[in-house]
Amino acid sequence: MELLVWVADWQMQCCGTPFRVGSRISWTLGPADRAGLAELLGQDTAAAVDRVEDHHGGLPEHTPATEATVTRITAVHCRYAPSAESRVLHPVRGSAAFSPVDHADGWTPNRGELEFVGYLVRLATSP
Repeated sequence: MELLVWVADWQMQCCGTPFRVGSRISWTLGPADRAGLAELLGQDTAAAVDRVEDHHGGLPEHTPATEATVTRITAVHCRYAPSAESRVLHPVRGSAAFSPVDHADGWTPNRGELEFVGYLVRLATSP
């Protein structure tokens, strides 16, 4: 079975373990907040996300780890701008840019105005 997993930049930067295509991982996965992800990724891409990686206590204590092999990593960047209602920066809808990478450490560089926000990771799990 294959899963598409969202890994937020801050999760990796705080205490994530770098990984690469071909790595065998053991992650705690939770449900995807597709509405929240749609702001970053766009509606269609967010709808394809199966799970989110979490190792900061956002899931029940006894959530089992998922063991899988990384088959693809896509770095995600987007632009931020203030909303019409406030000066708080929000992702600009439709600005997401996706680029394949062979490894992830949480520190993928920004691309001009586009800020690095995380990774979409394709996992192959054993039945």
